[in-house]
Amino acid sequence: MSRLKLRLLGGAGALAITAGAAAADYTLTILHTNDFHARFEPISKYDSACSSEDNGEGKCFGGTARLISAVADARARSNNTVLVDGGDQFQGTLFYTYYKGKMAAEFMNKLGYDAMTVGNHEFDDGPEVLAGFMDAVEFPVLMSNADVSGEPALAGKLAKSTILERGGEKLGFIGLTPHDTDELASPGDNIIFTDPVGAVQSEVDKMTAEGVNKIIVLSHSGYGVDKRVAAETTGVDVIVGGHTNTFLSNTSDRAEGPYPTMVGSTAIVSAYAYGKFLGELNVTFNDAGEIVEANGEPLIMDAGVAEDAAAKARIAELAKPLDEIRNKIVAETVEAIDGDKGNCRAGECAMGNLVADAMLDRVKEQGISIAIQNGGGLRASIDAGPVTMGEVLTVLPFQNTLSTFQTHGETILAALENGVSQYEDGAGRFPQVAGLSFKYDVTAAAGSRISDVMVMEDGAMVPLDPAKVYGVVTNNYVRGGGDGYKMFATDAMNVYDFGPDLADVTAEFLAAKGPFTPYLDGRISAK
Repeated sequence: MSRLKLRLLGGAGALAITAGAAAADYTLTILHTNDFHARFEPISKYDSACSSEDNGEGKCFGGTARLISAVADARARSNNTVLVDGGDQFQGTLFYTYYKGKMAAEFMNKLGYDAMTVGNHEFDDGPEVLAGFMDAVEFPVLMSNADVSGEPALAGKLAKSTILERGGEKLGFIGLTPHDTDELASPGDNIIFTDPVGAVQSEVDKMTAEGVNKIIVLSHSGYGVDKRVAAETTGVDVIVGGHTNTFLSNTSDRAEGPYPTMVGSTAIVSAYAYGKFLGELNVTFNDAGEIVEANGEPLIMDAGVAEDAAAKARIAELAKPLDEIRNKIVAETVEAIDGDKGNCRAGECAMGNLVADAMLDRVKEQGISIAIQNGGGLRASIDAGPVTMGEVLTVLPFQNTLSTFQTHGETILAALENGVSQYEDGAGRFPQVAGLSFKYDVTAAAGSRISDVMVMEDGAMVPLDPAKVYGVVTNNYVRGGGDGYKMFATDAMNVYDFGPDLADVTAEFLAAKGPFTPYLDGRISAK
């Protein structure tokens, strides 16, 4: 790269590099999605369900039928394209609950994806469901930073990387999944996850030795990790991101960075989540495989994008078994209930208060006084007005059950510290709580960020006693050690993991309070 001169073109995210005479430039359009989470139908501005009436009035976004049209249009604009996915096709709506990976496989095949990486949610129902999805799709599914040789369902099937030909050139693709997938999902005990940097470099070196000089990483590891991988590896040209639902753009004031974000000579892109955008990156390489230009922008999937009629009809057909469940009105809310990912993983949010209070209300007669819900378990907001069971299930899609147990105050403090330990990454372990309050300081080192923990006793808030035994309710995922809450797996006493479904508990609490008014009361505050 020493002979190359970098300069910006047309905005912070557009890169051009002028070099010596190139024998033949190679152009490629990379179309990409990430964190789709089974949003086959259009979504509202809150990323939750959007009615057919609102869709007809042009108020909805996304949906597979729009995505099919947008991909076809983008392919028509370019003579050389690939379509890739940054992981987490699974989980998020009743479509996944009912069909598991079968519906995702059907529509990804129809869209003509070329490759995807494994997201952590692809492991939500164990390696076997992921293996069944891989059997059904017509493209490679990749994951480089894990040893799956000990997992019978995936051994010999799940590749680390692949090489595809496009426009007469070889393109290398490498998959990445979160290093802590064993804490985030249910991959079982037979898969060993490893650091992404070494895993990527190893695959780059193998492909480089085979003469491949255009390499794309499909990374479900988050924007921060993507930037680290770009900085600490050589030979990676493009990283297509996922996991943190990062929105990159050169035109929106809500973007977390430019599109693409350049780290050295590596272009990083991400297209938010839920099919709300289709990423479109146009890259030009010189004959040495070096990027000489990279520009583009996520395309909004709004009412201006026509819905493919055949796909819309097929999705409606697949929705029929679900309609009775999801269309049932269970409650009413006076205002929208904020379940925004950025809010519920960074501080007190109205959806967190609702769910934690609902959990505690259900089991308070059992001697339980504290509720802890991971912010990552809250997947959407709810619009004002009638609330359907489908909306509640979109917020709480994981079929988690209430888990009750007893543990010491020092364990609760350790759990809260875990909850804020990855604040900077927007991690889903951030704790939403009831029956207690706390303050946190993100300028302090992880492990020493929590202070002023108060618990409700006899109608008054008193300091948490590290030596005292408290009754706690959470969901079975967190109780089992998910999202880093290993202390609940090891230090819990008198455990019962098989309580009612969290979505049912929340729906019934909402109904009892109706019409419900969302609230914040200062139970979580930053210092």
